[in-house]
Amino acid sequence: MIATPFTTPPAKGEAITVADGVLWLRLPLPMALDHVNIYALEEGDGWTIVDTGFDTGLTREIWGALRSGPLGGRPIRRVIGTHHHPDHIGLAGWFMRSDDAELMMSRTAWLTARMLQLDLQERPTQEALDFWRRAGMPPELLEKRAGERPFNFADVVAPMPLGYTRLTDGQEVGFGGRRWRVAMGHGHAPCHATFWSQDDDLVIGGDQLLSSISPNLGVHPTEPEADPVGEWLESCTRLLELAEPRQFVLPGHKLPFTGLPDRLRQLIDNHHGALGRMEAALRAAPRSAVECFDILFKRRIDESVFGLALVEAVAHVNHLRRKGVIHAVGERDGAALWGA
Repeated sequence: MIATPFTTPPAKGEAITVADGVLWLRLPLPMALDHVNIYALEEGDGWTIVDTGFDTGLTREIWGALRSGPLGGRPIRRVIGTHHHPDHIGLAGWFMRSDDAELMMSRTAWLTARMLQLDLQERPTQEALDFWRRAGMPPELLEKRAGERPFNFADVVAPMPLGYTRLTDGQEVGFGGRRWRVAMGHGHAPCHATFWSQDDDLVIGGDQLLSSISPNLGVHPTEPEADPVGEWLESCTRLLELAEPRQFVLPGHKLPFTGLPDRLRQLIDNHHGALGRMEAALRAAPRSAVECFDILFKRRIDESVFGLALVEAVAHVNHLRRKGVIHAVGERDGAALWGA
């Protein structure tokens, strides 16, 4: 059974003690998923923090209140990035410069973050436009996006200095007065680090282990043939071997929870259900990836989340293609049509 012992998250600039020497903090995000969870673990004269939030003026202001308040003015000794997404490592470089903090991430996550930070674009690339068209983005929205400045990683990520400490799958690391086993997940982000305490029942899950939502599994123009859904299902199945009902999971979003084995099975079943619905729909009539939105999400997708929905729809198409149950059957206005 999945349970959430804490039903109210920490207020802005405040913290909640969730375990011995572990504080739960929360920072705002300017999007539909409007927050990210941060965890601070005591290190005697300082702190290890897990993830950081975006680099914005508001977030830096909140961190100032957190550092002078719940963190007691003690320095940040170490920053752990669970994965490369900007809401999780946006201020890593800031802490490295201000506190001389050590940065710990997987190699893939660090290289990806560095690459994206240096990749500045004033307009979408031709590869991105072709990718969106092939997925079935409506012509009027495609034209609009073609003239807009796309999201740039560097907009919300502080410059990351060279140098980090690598995390690897199966490694044992020590921080916050505990020994942790590192287990890598894939699908939402490559080489996403999760941490499993060897001394008590804590698990730090990042976006790989969430209590009530499934993270975005997206295919992007950088790797259009990727299969993140397959990687996600494999990761959930593998992490089930480490999961126990009593473990207390500290996730990257929403509420901390127990009942991890049940939650992992839910995540697996939910995606198998979505894949089954898509396969049945494509047997009935060919569709583009975008035309699968109603099947996959079972709700209306507005423009604010259209991009996230598109990359996830392509991911599910790619997985069904890999399984050999669907194939391209034609094209309409540049969009690939898929049939079973």
